[in-house]
Amino acid sequence: MVIIRGATTIASDTKEEIQKAVRELLEQIESRNDLKRDEMVSLVFSSTSDIHSHYPAKAAREAGFESCSLFSAQEPDIEGGLPLCIRTMVFVEKNLTPRHVYLRGAKVLRKDIAGKVNIAIDGPAGSGKSTIAKRLAKDYGILYLDTGAMYRACALKALREHVELTDEAQICDLMRSLDLSVQYTDGVQHTILDGGDVSEEIREPQVSMAASTVSKHKSVRLKMVEKQREIASKMSCVLDGRDIGTFVLPEADFKFFLTASPEVRAKRRYDELVAKGHDVDFEELKQGIIARDRQDMNREFAPLKQADDAVLVDTSSMTIEEVVARVKSLMQEKI
Repeated sequence: MVIIRGATTIASDTKEEIQKAVRELLEQIESRNDLKRDEMVSLVFSSTSDIHSHYPAKAAREAGFESCSLFSAQEPDIEGGLPLCIRTMVFVEKNLTPRHVYLRGAKVLRKDIAGKVNIAIDGPAGSGKSTIAKRLAKDYGILYLDTGAMYRACALKALREHVELTDEAQICDLMRSLDLSVQYTDGVQHTILDGGDVSEEIREPQVSMAASTVSKHKSVRLKMVEKQREIASKMSCVLDGRDIGTFVLPEADFKFFLTASPEVRAKRRYDELVAKGHDVDFEELKQGIIARDRQDMNREFAPLKQADDAVLVDTSSMTIEEVVARVKSLMQEKI
């Protein structure tokens, strides 16, 4: 049996507000934990004493969560407590790492997701940083900014225009006319280059290598970093890359450096590309990763490096769920 916790607040003590808030909270818990209704064994609610208009348990039944037992209770008054708050515990028959959900004003109950927070995740190619960054963003309900996609788009533009990747002047000129934007649809980032969605094309191996070369140019990196900092200054977000904690967001609230052996990273990338239908050679892929590591670590401007205050996490023998749990635990320890 696993317990998933959640909480939300309501704007006013009305039946309609309670129904809306309970439905939103349970649907978020259901979605983020990939649950089916019949996997929910019991829903236990508690509400602050200033809520009288409607029972949260009844609102849950009205929202279609009626295949499990439901219970509501009123919390005792606590001086300085959060007003107009509804909490829940969802008991499920499923082996999973619970993703707790705190919405609206109830986010202050979780210090790791309250207010604006920036999370920086660095590491070499194939270390799992993008996967973990996306999971953290989803679990905490904050923005995931795929910084690597921005550089890959720059590289794709250079390849399309047959520009010499190592020529600073040519690349700088190319950046002046770069039409690059990022769109978010249903929580997924789409990279738009010259009016077209290139989210899949920028993942091609040749684009990856080109991105490492293009990103060495100071003019390119400064332009991209300016955009990234602007976004991070306005909202909570998770960024992953190679110099997020050392250069892009040196004041990030949480910093992690993920790594894994070259063999493990090559196998991950190999499986990913094969699943997408690409014909790739494992040994060639591994040597490419080693070469890219060397290139990233030795570039003159903002090289791949673990920030002094970043926590090192070796993901070689860890599952995605284990890495996510480890990172969350480390964040909570810091608070």
